[in-house]
Amino acid sequence: MTDSPTVLPPFPRPPRGAGPTTVRNTSEAAATARPERAGWLVPALLIALSAVPVVAGVIRMTELTGGAAVTPENARFFASPVPVTLHIVAVTLYSILGAFQFAPRFRRRRPGWHRVAGRLLVVCGLVAALTGLEMTLFYPRPEGDGDLLAGFRLVFGTAMLLSIVLGVSAIRRRDIARHRAWMMRGYAIGVAAGTQALTHLPWFLIVGTQPGELPRALLVGAGWVINLAVAEWFIRRRRPGGRARAAARPWR
Repeated sequence: MTDSPTVLPPFPRPPRGAGPTTVRNTSEAAATARPERAGWLVPALLIALSAVPVVAGVIRMTELTGGAAVTPENARFFASPVPVTLHIVAVTLYSILGAFQFAPRFRRRRPGWHRVAGRLLVVCGLVAALTGLEMTLFYPRPEGDGDLLAGFRLVFGTAMLLSIVLGVSAIRRRDIARHRAWMMRGYAIGVAAGTQALTHLPWFLIVGTQPGELPRALLVGAGWVINLAVAEWFIRRRRPGGRARAAARPWR
């Protein structure tokens, strides 16, 4: 009994009239498109993560500007609307604009946009951190918020503030590696509200009720810890052997 001949699949033919250069350019374009699409994955995920706090902020602003009824839950915002309004606007811009800073090809192709957006992000980040600290210190606490959660808010709000300040200081010294690391840490803290919604989800699915004072504090704190852990992983994964120095002019 003889073996039947192996039939190989036909090799894909290039388009009619295409020479070696055309085939090579087509392959290079396809190879370039794949990492470029992958480069938008992180910004897309960050925008999706920011959707929860952004939507919550829009609802809160609608209450404040639409004449909603004053309730024990929102009375503190009606009594002092400026801090919460500034906080919502700053966090929304910080979350959405900041996500695009994680698209390396977009950032390299538009360095002018990166610098302008970076300056706006610094302002928004500082306003978000400062108003968050102010509301923690001076707003009446809602039901379920205890001393531990207030302490977490003060610690992480201060950490966000310091991260942005250190990031600005690093770029003024043209220390790109430290600038990226500190700004990434500040952003991780600033967008933790989306992660905190996810840390609460298992509790609601399993227990089915609002968490008490201690579980709520731990679930909220876990959101900040998770975000910072992921940020540190990215920082150490991308860190070069030495400190990167920018060839361009310093940030002013």
